[in-house]
Amino acid sequence: MAVASGMPSDDPEIRSERAYLAAARAALRRMHRDVVSTETQLTAAAEDNDNYAERFYQRLAREKRALALTDLPDVPLFFGRLDLDPGTVHPLDPGNAARSDARDRAPEAERVYIGRRHVHDGAGEPLVIDWRAPVSTAFYRATRDDRRGVRLRRRYGFSGAAELTAYEDEPLTGDGAGDAGAADAFLAAEIERPRSGPMRDIVATIQPEQDDLVRAPLERTVCVQGAPGTGKTAVGLHRVAYLLYTERDRLGRTGVAVVGPNRSFLAYIRRVLPALGEVDVTQTTVAELLGRAPGGHREDDPVARLKGDGRMAAVLHRALWLHVTRPTEGLVYTKGSYRHRVPDHEVSEIVAALRGTMRYGPGRTAAAKRIAHAVLVQMERRGESPDDRTHGAVARSQPVRRLLDRVWPKVTPEQVLFRLLSDAGFLARAARSDLTSEEQALLLWPKPARSWRSARWSASDAALLDELADLIERTPSIGHVVLDEAQDLSPMQCRAVGRRCATGSMTVLGDIAQATGPGAVGEWPELLRHLGKPEARLEVLDRGYRVPAQIIDYAARLLPEIAPGLGAPVSARRSPGALRVTELPPDGLPGAVVRTCRECLEGEGSVGVIAADAGIAAIHERLLAGGLAARSLDEDENALEEARLVCVPASLAKGLEFDTVVLVEPARIVAAETRGLHRLYVALTRAVSSLHVLHAEPLPTALAAGP
Repeated sequence: MAVASGMPSDDPEIRSERAYLAAARAALRRMHRDVVSTETQLTAAAEDNDNYAERFYQRLAREKRALALTDLPDVPLFFGRLDLDPGTVHPLDPGNAARSDARDRAPEAERVYIGRRHVHDGAGEPLVIDWRAPVSTAFYRATRDDRRGVRLRRRYGFSGAAELTAYEDEPLTGDGAGDAGAADAFLAAEIERPRSGPMRDIVATIQPEQDDLVRAPLERTVCVQGAPGTGKTAVGLHRVAYLLYTERDRLGRTGVAVVGPNRSFLAYIRRVLPALGEVDVTQTTVAELLGRAPGGHREDDPVARLKGDGRMAAVLHRALWLHVTRPTEGLVYTKGSYRHRVPDHEVSEIVAALRGTMRYGPGRTAAAKRIAHAVLVQMERRGESPDDRTHGAVARSQPVRRLLDRVWPKVTPEQVLFRLLSDAGFLARAARSDLTSEEQALLLWPKPARSWRSARWSASDAALLDELADLIERTPSIGHVVLDEAQDLSPMQCRAVGRRCATGSMTVLGDIAQATGPGAVGEWPELLRHLGKPEARLEVLDRGYRVPAQIIDYAARLLPEIAPGLGAPVSARRSPGALRVTELPPDGLPGAVVRTCRECLEGEGSVGVIAADAGIAAIHERLLAGGLAARSLDEDENALEEARLVCVPASLAKGLEFDTVVLVEPARIVAAETRGLHRLYVALTRAVSSLHVLHAEPLPTALAAGP
């Protein structure tokens, strides 16, 4: 076994592997050049019809293909190698047997290089096999007891500039087979490699339990309860990449979206999929997905919690359909010298038959058509022969429109919600017994705007408006959604996300212990029910690879209070000096923050300073005054990419990782919000190598006993 830390740079095997890497990079550049320089072949239809749209989309597809083949100089092109038994055959995936292109075929050679994307030479022979191909599964799952035709597994070590510097061999045959220490040493070295900037992919270190989730079929919705550092976000992103590889045609038609908690989080993960060759995935927040940005109105937690309650779905449904009323008069339609009458009782029967049987908008259209049909029946009785054009003209006529404006009026989501939140009588009729009188009073605006056009909507209102919009017109569904930090969503937000994946599947990621949203559900089965995916398979990842044991054990002291039903997570590694807790006098805290950050910057990797939102600006100013090049994530979502030292408000820390975290005044994080202990648990678990806790105020009781 070659040891990564002691490999001489002039080792013949290292030189050979570097030469192979250089040849693979040259082949990738040629593949990219071939795509860029080759004119798009138009279909016969496009040539014959001069179809601009078809030509545009074909050229767009070529541009995306070229982008996917762009070599990223700081990303290793391959990370592993398999030496196979002679004649080893790796069949295609069961659901993928119809595909026969080169990237899915197991090579005839007995040596296979595993990488982030497929690379072939000028003759079409594979130089690097995509990690998602069937043959690559053995790299992650082969063991001595189940070798899958593998004689030896090699892992590579790289410098920060993606220069191949070392390798480790793990033989699966013979007396030294299955040396677990080799794999663990490589895993620890890869995780502890200093980082700065956005999140990296984990294709080189995917563990068997993670690989099982990554390769779950498209039809299956998977929910992952993952403790900090277990790689649940990486699992979700790599599953997207895998599904786009195996189901590209289907997902190309229906689309894929990655939904994160905020823009800072999306900026942090944005490089992972392009590094894996996938550039056509929407990455968005819940607010952006709904397309209804809040108007800046902030409301108290009890109000936000009530608006997020699942009972609001029934209240909104009634509020909308209360706009459909019983007609007080019928229709008179004049054509020439004839007047055709549809009495009010017949109109009432038409409306009653349609009310609530379909969405509000199509229902109004159907009512117009049925009323028009009643008019055509009278025309036929008079001996006329009306056709479809006559039927359409009557349905669109002014008398029919005027009647429907009284009986089935056009409404917008904003109009309905404004009326609901500003009219106590209307709210009472819509709420019935679903909301108590106290809850109704809580919902009502104390000083409503003059009209719905001037209303300032809150983030909670966005989900209610989306519910109403779907009751009026159907929301389109997409093929697959990755929902990260799902534990923070309210039932109404879950419904909003779920309806966008009504005919597709989901990867739901989160940690109940990290739930900080005021309306958070608290239990996975209930959350999945609100998402419309009650059949989802719930998987638990409790073995952490990224957070050292000293840190995760310290943070886990909070679990009995914030998530008593969860077991304590287990870390796969310990890091000397990973946790340091320092109590200081109040006047000594600011200076200690500057000194600690300066010390941390003497080493390698990223440093995150996490504090309560209200205090992060002052800390940032103090660091700048101390001569440190700090950036604030509160002011710039790209700060993670552009600086080693980043000041992070506690509310934006979720999902992020830093080599070193300086956590300032935990008590203030706890005091800042209702779920402050949950927020503190998040902040405590952001460090990959070391955590420095600095405090002047008393620590929460669970942490007060010291490290």
